[in-house]
Amino acid sequence: MSQIDVNSLLSQMRQMSSQVRMSETALRSVAPTAAPQGMDFGALLKQSISAVGESQMQAGQMAASFERGDPGSDLARTMVAVQKADLSLRGVTAVRSKLIDAYKDIMNMAV
Repeated sequence: MSQIDVNSLLSQMRQMSSQVRMSETALRSVAPTAAPQGMDFGALLKQSISAVGESQMQAGQMAASFERGDPGSDLARTMVAVQKADLSLRGVTAVRSKLIDAYKDIMNMAV
């Protein structure tokens, strides 16, 4: 590996770590401690599912851009976006499974 490649890699890693720190800070400032008064569970679930869909779409677009060889595409950012989309999809799937299990338990209760 040449010196230029190492420097480029290090600068990309520094950029990504600063982006992660900024994202964590933004999440802490935005994340509510309790659900807002006017929002019900259904609206919150719908909002979460749409956010997952948007992250899936963005990751797909970034991956397609990288595959086409667009000059502005970056492998590291593409991989991070794909992993974020995968993680959010797994989270929604886990919540869905827990909701289904809870529904089955409630339906099997003797009244």
